[in-house]
Amino acid sequence: MSVKIGNIDLGNFPLLLAPMEDVSDPPFRFVCKQSGVDMMYTEFISSEGLIRDAAKSRQKLDIFEYERPIGIQIFGSEIDHMRQATEISSLANPDLIDINYGCPVKNVACKGAGASLLQDIDKMVAMTAAVVKATHLPVTVKTRLGWDDNTKNVYEVAERLQDVGIQALTIHGRTRSQMYKGVADWSLIRDIKRNPRIKIPIFGNGDIDSPEKAANWRLEYEVDGIMIGRAAIGYPWIFREIKHFFETGEHLAGPTLEERIDTCNTHLIKSIEWKGPKTGIFEMRRHYANYFKGIPNFKEYRIKLVSLESIEQIQEVLEEIADKFETEMA
Repeated sequence: MSVKIGNIDLGNFPLLLAPMEDVSDPPFRFVCKQSGVDMMYTEFISSEGLIRDAAKSRQKLDIFEYERPIGIQIFGSEIDHMRQATEISSLANPDLIDINYGCPVKNVACKGAGASLLQDIDKMVAMTAAVVKATHLPVTVKTRLGWDDNTKNVYEVAERLQDVGIQALTIHGRTRSQMYKGVADWSLIRDIKRNPRIKIPIFGNGDIDSPEKAANWRLEYEVDGIMIGRAAIGYPWIFREIKHFFETGEHLAGPTLEERIDTCNTHLIKSIEWKGPKTGIFEMRRHYANYFKGIPNFKEYRIKLVSLESIEQIQEVLEEIADKFETEMA
């Protein structure tokens, strides 16, 4: 049965790309879209930044037709500012607005935004209601199990947010105090999915890093879809590998060296097109190690790639990698 958010049909078990700060920008989304992701989100955008018209926040509203369906994700601590940010975001014409109640990072959570709202559910509900009223678009939410082990309140959160009009909920299987450590616990996500009151799609997030895990957890935890974050960084092929495994029960061969180089180069070109040469090249540096993970003796090339400052030099090194490792790996 197809999973729907408002009028958006996501197919029968969608794979979603998590909104990740400094990662989920248009160049990265481009390479993930090519690998078959079903739904994507912008990096999270500060409501304060949007209201102040900060250039960095505004730039994050950039979305492209080929990315659809795509959601703009916003966060903030003031209800009225979130309402205004929703109106601004809606004008960028995304397919939905997503609210971040999950970010555990100090400068977000300690300013009363992101996961910190798990400590004040009444305010979270009021904020969500204000966002729903401020837009004609579907509103979805991403959150965590709770603030810490003593306050895993996401079961109540799911019911109350559904009651004020959200149309899907993604749950990361950790508490805020866990940050990204330990193991994600999806059992509460399954409890919510089994709650007869819950009618909206429930997506699971946290620790999915292989086709087997995706297939096993799909069955075990009964979610409507899976959101993948860190496992897609430098490895956008995870989406097509999971889909292939769902369809055939077999593993798709991993990307060839040529494909890794091509995708890395595409990502680099898109990065420069979107951000300009200086920032585009600089921000691409965090991706090289992941694109070539597992290739023996790659270190000297990685050091070269992160030190070069022109696209021509970087592309020369990519060609060098192709020549050197093609023969070694053949």
